[in-house]
Amino acid sequence: MLRRAIAAVAWLSLIFALACSAALPPSPPGASQPKAGGAAAQQPGAGAAGAPLDDIMVAEGDPGPVPVTRADPARGSRLAPVTIVVFSDFECPFCKHLGGTLRQLEQRYGPEQLRIVWKNYPLAFHRQARPSAEAAMAVFAHGGPSAFWAFHDAIFGADERLSPELEAAALRRAGVTPGQVKQLVQRSGAAQKVDADMALAARLGVNGTPASFINGVLVVGAQPAERFAEIIDAQLASARALRAEGTPPEQVYAALATKNFALPAEDPEDAEEEAESKAVHLVPVGDSPVRGKDTALVTMVLFSDYQCPFCRRVTPTVEKLAAQYGDKLRVVWKDNPLPFHPRAEPAAELAREARAQKGDAAFWQANDRLLAAEASLDDAALEALAADLQLNVAAAKRAVASRKHAAKIEADMELADDLGAQGTPHFFINGRRLVGAQPIEKFQALIDEEIAKAEAMVVAGTPRAKVYESIQKQAVPPAPPPKVSVPPPSKGHPGKGAAAGKVVIQMFSDFQCPFCARGAATMDELIKAFPGKVRVVFRHLPLPFHPEAQLAAEAAMEALAQQGPAGFWKMHDRLFKAHDASNLDRAALEQHAASIGLDAARFARALDERTHRAAVEADAQIARSAGITGTPGFVINGYLVSGAQPLAKFKRVVRRALSEAN
Repeated sequence: MLRRAIAAVAWLSLIFALACSAALPPSPPGASQPKAGGAAAQQPGAGAAGAPLDDIMVAEGDPGPVPVTRADPARGSRLAPVTIVVFSDFECPFCKHLGGTLRQLEQRYGPEQLRIVWKNYPLAFHRQARPSAEAAMAVFAHGGPSAFWAFHDAIFGADERLSPELEAAALRRAGVTPGQVKQLVQRSGAAQKVDADMALAARLGVNGTPASFINGVLVVGAQPAERFAEIIDAQLASARALRAEGTPPEQVYAALATKNFALPAEDPEDAEEEAESKAVHLVPVGDSPVRGKDTALVTMVLFSDYQCPFCRRVTPTVEKLAAQYGDKLRVVWKDNPLPFHPRAEPAAELAREARAQKGDAAFWQANDRLLAAEASLDDAALEALAADLQLNVAAAKRAVASRKHAAKIEADMELADDLGAQGTPHFFINGRRLVGAQPIEKFQALIDEEIAKAEAMVVAGTPRAKVYESIQKQAVPPAPPPKVSVPPPSKGHPGKGAAAGKVVIQMFSDFQCPFCARGAATMDELIKAFPGKVRVVFRHLPLPFHPEAQLAAEAAMEALAQQGPAGFWKMHDRLFKAHDASNLDRAALEQHAASIGLDAARFARALDERTHRAAVEADAQIARSAGITGTPGFVINGYLVSGAQPLAKFKRVVRRALSEAN
């Protein structure tokens, strides 16, 4: 298991850099050896300009459980007594918040006392994070630390969330044109560097962003500056003690990191993970597109997304497996277009329409073309593909525009949700789970195991065409959604939708949370999808690391007090219009109040006197008592849905709640 693997290898002083194509569990990282010398000469990143990153990932640097090499962008002296190694994601709003905190700390302690080191951990559900991480590493290799930090600061200093446009602006600030990036990424080994960072993160037990190691001491999340300062001050004292004992300054970081770093403790989850690796899940083939014979000994069901880079990356692996195993393997396609991939669902519609017009062969032709490395998925490209496949192009265009095959696509998405297949690609091999664009050896090992079992079944009398059906009879059915106990909302809580709806959704939300804004939009879609049946009620859960959220919540409650639900929802929409503090500070709140016609003096008095503080905190306490600690959180007739999930997820839970209510 992963954590037992950590225990076996985390203390190695050399960790070799290996490439890997897995979506989440990547390959081992690069490492370093110490070398004496001055801070300027040996600072990681110094002299990196123009050097391929894979040539320097095992170059001189600082070893230990959290190694630092010249391939890592750094700010501050290598001889600084305290080093913060940050695993971060350019698209993560919490990482952006931490970026500001780190700048405060750098100003407070100075470059001779504090060094900041960047390592990449782009999360799979942030579509722009991985390309931006690779671009950042290419910029670093091309222009050195100053170019990297110019790119970094341009992204984290911007008001808006990461986008291709913001990345392009950041590249120009770093002295690189967007047109140069692809070549620089290939030439520099940037992808391998990102893989190495992610693998190191996995070894260290990192599973989210941001994660910071202060001389080896782990700090999870965007904690306040004072929390970091407490640890930094303690480490400065420890460093002084080491220097007094005669430890050379260039060895202080490695010594303290080795002393401070603690391996993740053995966890009962390890046993659960091992059991999950052997569990057989109920994954019906249904009428999904199939490549291979029904007499195959192994059925591999693939949940995929045409816009997912990891799905494209694993396609050659699937093709090699099909060629290697021949009639022993069949591949079943299931659609799971992720909500942040806007062109994935139109592409899935076209592939389904190709099948409807010309059968499975046409589907797989469309599938192969849509998953090609350089395939475009815009409307013009889909129309051109329909023409190339000799489809009825007009009918294909209508099918995509009208979402003709949405019901089947959503059925696949609901099955994926039942199975916990939230990311793509996601495989079930004779019902056994395999997640991500794993190396081919992972697939081969699992397929070989299943072939051996299936052959034994055939020898015992099971017809080859009944092998998968027989395996599925013993499969684990999906678990129902989790339930929590939350008191019903009072009449004073703002709501929208059907006043007497049989399904009540209590939405615990934070006005400074971008995911809550996305969830609010989904609630509007859900009300339209179930007319007269669903009521959505807003409840407050301002998170402690969102400094503007509490007062924004109180402002919304004052709008409710003055104008009733209509006033609340007007204020709600304005607060969610932008996801930065400038839209939620006191001046902005007063502007919002004026724009919807609130009594300005009464509004200001309510904020000054904290009139609605108790009501907001009461909602937050209800959430905490139910175990809801993040936002957004939705309680649907007792069923808990956490996060800004796709509309299909909410539809499924609402249908379940309606059936029980009836």
